[in-house]
Amino acid sequence: MSGRTLDATVLGAYDIRGIVGETLTGADMEAIGRGFATVARTRAPVGKAPLICVGRDGRLDSPVLEEHLVEGLVASGADVLRIGLGPTPMLYFAVHERRATGGMMVTGSHNPPAYNGIKMVLGGKPFHGEDIGTLARTVAAGAFAEGAGRVTQDDIAPAYVARLLREACDDAFTVAWDAGNGAAGAVLAALVERLPGRHILLNATVDGTFPAHHPDPTVAGNLAQLMETVRAERCDLGVAFDGDGDRIGVVDGTGEILWGDRIVALLAREVLREMPGATVIGDVKASRVLFDEIARLGGEPLMWCTGHSLIKAKMAEVGAPLAGEMSGHIFFADRYYGFDDALYAALRLLRLIAGEGRSLAALGAELPRPASTPEIRFPCPHGRKFQVADEVGARLKAAGLPFSGIDGVRAESADGWWLLRASNTQPMLVARCEAGDAAALARLKAELAAQLRLSDVTPPEF
Repeated sequence: MSGRTLDATVLGAYDIRGIVGETLTGADMEAIGRGFATVARTRAPVGKAPLICVGRDGRLDSPVLEEHLVEGLVASGADVLRIGLGPTPMLYFAVHERRATGGMMVTGSHNPPAYNGIKMVLGGKPFHGEDIGTLARTVAAGAFAEGAGRVTQDDIAPAYVARLLREACDDAFTVAWDAGNGAAGAVLAALVERLPGRHILLNATVDGTFPAHHPDPTVAGNLAQLMETVRAERCDLGVAFDGDGDRIGVVDGTGEILWGDRIVALLAREVLREMPGATVIGDVKASRVLFDEIARLGGEPLMWCTGHSLIKAKMAEVGAPLAGEMSGHIFFADRYYGFDDALYAALRLLRLIAGEGRSLAALGAELPRPASTPEIRFPCPHGRKFQVADEVGARLKAAGLPFSGIDGVRAESADGWWLLRASNTQPMLVARCEAGDAAALARLKAELAAQLRLSDVTPPEF
């Protein structure tokens, strides 16, 4: 196979993601498979073929793209263990359990139906950043290893469910679960069948057209059905998943949404009781409430870049037992593997509620409620978005104003904070403000708008 230049827009900071048939094709997937196998062979024992686990989500084009990917892997000498349809964390679990060299998950995650892509791990670590650059250069050069790998099938789902059940508590809750017609559906059904209590499944049938709603639990509108069900059925809580089951959305018994940072703040209670002084990581988009709560509980709060691969790498570096993002990626290295698994996080949340002996609504009410804007995304070309954040940061530095340059610009003041960062996956800038009250929030929004008055940037309307 000759070299192939991949569309630059599909090469993300922590995965590969593009529009099927336009920026990402079957031929691209085969070439990526060949390139990944070539890189993996350099990290496998001499004379032994690398073993790569491959899974896929429920999008309509995932089976065909997975076929092309597997063809490329075996053509460059990798042995492939196909685990079939399931959530991304099941793929990560398979890599651990089968002691595989690496893993590749064909998934569009929470993106619109036209998108698809690949999440990757290699050598027990996320395959991201410069790894993806190396892969792209290998593909472009056509510098592929040659070989004839073997393909086998592995029904890992029962073992994965059994592992999840080790975290189940004995308390009988009433829970509404919304799989969003995503890849977690079948595993979720098998899991809740063995949990005590009453469990109401919504949209558990895998359907890549996502007929009920888009599978992104960070958008309040996508949780409307779950919220209605929680109230109507008098549930203790509701849990939603994204398209590939690695991100969680949570609704308490009153029907109120708990966003990712507040979920982590609650989960940190149990972790820090057992591991006093441990580091807990939140991403740069998280509220001050999270970092203040970690400190109050006796932990060491650490703010880090947004991105599942970046968070996992930082967790391993500093030995953090828990981390989380506003997007609903929750990572447990405490009693688990350190990867983002929304089903596992849900069981840890149920265990926490049982241990605290109070409702989720009561626990959430103990956390402060600052005034904040939603996350606002506004268009900015791929080649410009990072420059804009750098220019704003330079303005703040010149003015002597305090800010963090981790993953964009997070400006801090007595009023609160505002964030401007470049999306790692879309040609967008992302902005958010949070303050102690409405008046302070208005001042922060005005400050951010003033900083964004560049010749080619239109400030967002909050």
